[in-house]
Amino acid sequence: MADGHEVLFVGTPDGVESRLAPEAGVTFVAVPAKGFDRGAPLSLLSAAAVTLSSVWRARGVMRRFGADVVAGFGGYVSLPVGLAAVTGRVPLVLHEQNSIPGLANRVLSRWARAAGVTYEGSLKHLRHPERGVMTGNPVRTTVLQADRARGRRRLGVPEDATLMLVFGGSRGARHVNDAMVALAPALVAEPSLRVVHVAGRIEAASVAERVAGALGGQPSERYQVRDYIDEMGDAIAAADVVVARAGATSIAEITAIGRAAVLVPYPYATDDHQTLNARAVATAGGAEVVPDAELDSDRFRDAMMRLVREPARRKQMADASAALARRDATERVTALITGALTGREESR
Repeated sequence: MADGHEVLFVGTPDGVESRLAPEAGVTFVAVPAKGFDRGAPLSLLSAAAVTLSSVWRARGVMRRFGADVVAGFGGYVSLPVGLAAVTGRVPLVLHEQNSIPGLANRVLSRWARAAGVTYEGSLKHLRHPERGVMTGNPVRTTVLQADRARGRRRLGVPEDATLMLVFGGSRGARHVNDAMVALAPALVAEPSLRVVHVAGRIEAASVAERVAGALGGQPSERYQVRDYIDEMGDAIAAADVVVARAGATSIAEITAIGRAAVLVPYPYATDDHQTLNARAVATAGGAEVVPDAELDSDRFRDAMMRLVREPARRKQMADASAALARRDATERVTALITGALTGREESR
């Protein structure tokens, strides 16, 4: 949009994009999409029927819009829209944020002009690895402009405190929440440590009540429980230690700012891609990885405490995390898309 191109966002009718795209001033069109349960083969038939119907609907949308290039970012809706681009001879560009491409990107990579990836290991899963480009995973401008002092002011955390930020994604993470409740007394007993725990809108009230109970029945300013934080970039920048799931967006934001992390991969992610995401950061020295199955063990507590108590270790890991970041990922992905657009114009 900033370069003068018109953008149309195609998503599912009930997805969060149906709200966020219009709020960002981007035209939105809904196209139905449906996944399938690998443990229930019959669900594949209904998913295929919805996909086929949505391919034709998406082709109509592209004709009306006059689409010159289609960019697919994975997810259920990417498959019918991508197939519509292929059958309509509109250039297709993909981006994969996770270590293992999802089904839509694996299928569509057969025809894509280019595919941006976040992890080098993703390339071997594409039909045409030679068309893959290491772009990194784009993050919001507010994350790139995050400020530690501003974040601490917003959170009410003193500058000289050691801050641990805990979050599990937009909906929280129940097992992480439960483990943190159990560890709350030990964390509050740690000198100068403050904890900000983003427990998710569904569980925040319950988690806050249980933390207060674990701390003797009274809330503590040293252990904040929040349902959501709008300016997550500033919150990460304010932190010294981050405890989080290993989703691609979370990792992109943590590394863009450069913070030492304890990553707990969600064990039921497709193809266990969160574990591979986390390992890439750990191999580079930017994080410790604790399996979800060990959240209730000493391993989780010890991983956090080492980072709380060892500032030199935190600094080393924060530097390694920042070295992984591709802060120009948005520009790299944009270049792939405009390159396909330019190529089409030159071929006319």
